[in-house]
Amino acid sequence: MTRRVRLIFNAQAHRGHAWETASALRAIAAQYPEAEWAPTEYPSHATEQGYDAVAAIGGDGTANEVINGLMRFPPERRPGLALVPTGSGNDFSCAVGISPDSAAAMHRVFTGSPRWIDLGQVTDGSGRTQYSGNALGIGFDANMTFHSYRITYLHGFSIYLWAVIQTIILNHNAPRMSLTIDGQRTDEEALLLTFCNGRREGGGFVVAPDAVPDDGLLHYTLVRKVSRPMMFRLIPEFMKGTHGRCKQVRLGTFRQVELNSDRPLTIHIDREVFAGFDSNVLELKVQVVPASLQVIV
Repeated sequence: MTRRVRLIFNAQAHRGHAWETASALRAIAAQYPEAEWAPTEYPSHATEQGYDAVAAIGGDGTANEVINGLMRFPPERRPGLALVPTGSGNDFSCAVGISPDSAAAMHRVFTGSPRWIDLGQVTDGSGRTQYSGNALGIGFDANMTFHSYRITYLHGFSIYLWAVIQTIILNHNAPRMSLTIDGQRTDEEALLLTFCNGRREGGGFVVAPDAVPDDGLLHYTLVRKVSRPMMFRLIPEFMKGTHGRCKQVRLGTFRQVELNSDRPLTIHIDREVFAGFDSNVLELKVQVVPASLQVIV
């Protein structure tokens, strides 16, 4: 069956290095007459009608933009999502089983099979709602992501590692949060709180080792208030995915979480800013939307 695909290319992915692969990817796409190439300057391109799939050619942020565009459609008219990883982290594409080789991934856009995956739905106290394919980070995790935007002299995983070190030094804050997790209430001073659909983020930190994107659940990772030296000790554990053995770390699964904080929260969704350093977000609701999107793999 011929698959009509809209290709959304983010030239700024991977600090602008995505351009280096653009010609090769265009040549592959030219082999498939049902493909239509589009820039990301027009977000509505991600929600054009009449396409069987929309391909996000970029990193996690590009995928997030396309996901949120596709979720505007009712399920019966929602195009599938294809991914061609050209970003600096590419954690979401890894989670759903896409080849890290961008050329191989481009061919799979047209020849791969659909796979249903879950998404996270995020709503703040004002009613603003977005969707997450891979991970939502609060506090330390978000601050690290925001610091990574400013690092232009490194590439790949080293960007995030240096951003982690900056965050430990500059943003060692632990808001007190009231969490209701699937009806169970708990209070925590949380330095880091991440809700995950995929196993990893930041190009290789294995934040939720047991997460899979099609089990009808989201996973959470919480680091209680600890010292800066302890956070430095936890970094290698997160790189290996063994942090769950540390008493300062709490792991679990959920279908719905409601959160209230004693101070404004910084939040990223799939590396996109949801609440920045000038945030006024104190309340958040996160829930899984099972089998809500088809991904071509």
